[in-house]
Amino acid sequence: MKSKEIKLRALEPEDLELLYIWENNDSYWMLSNTVTPFSKYTLKRYLENSHKNIYETGQLRLMIDHIQDKITIGTIDIFDFDPFHKRAGLGILIANEAYRRKGYASMALSSIISYCFKTLQLHQLFCNILATNCESIDLFKKQGFIQTGVKKEWVKTSDGYLDESIYQLINKD
Repeated sequence: MKSKEIKLRALEPEDLELLYIWENNDSYWMLSNTVTPFSKYTLKRYLENSHKNIYETGQLRLMIDHIQDKITIGTIDIFDFDPFHKRAGLGILIANEAYRRKGYASMALSSIISYCFKTLQLHQLFCNILATNCESIDLFKKQGFIQTGVKKEWVKTSDGYLDESIYQLINKD
């Protein structure tokens, strides 16, 4: 899965250090419902099992590489994969801030949507986005996702609670 500027690729053992940094960056925890750091041991075991297919694990993580700069800029996840109901959740992170707001997330999302609908033959995709995360909302809306619900006061923060919106994209083909 690739475009002219980015490619999505499987996890490699060499990604351990990068995943360790990203997974333990507490500024991302609220976005991923994480409250504790990950050990290198846990991430190493995750990488060792990443060869298993999505039908075994119910999830798939791909790295987002910038082709020209030869750098990994983020990750995109398929989670809660349900082959019976033909649906899955999506999540994306462009961790390298220098590569944000340049269209790379949109390219990666477009590629993964195509993969989900054409290869996995899913009927629908969903994502959960904090109501305050305008950049993610805009990203998913541009790909055709529509808001279908709101989980009120869903995420606890030091300042109170935040709503989390549910967005869905239904495959009409």
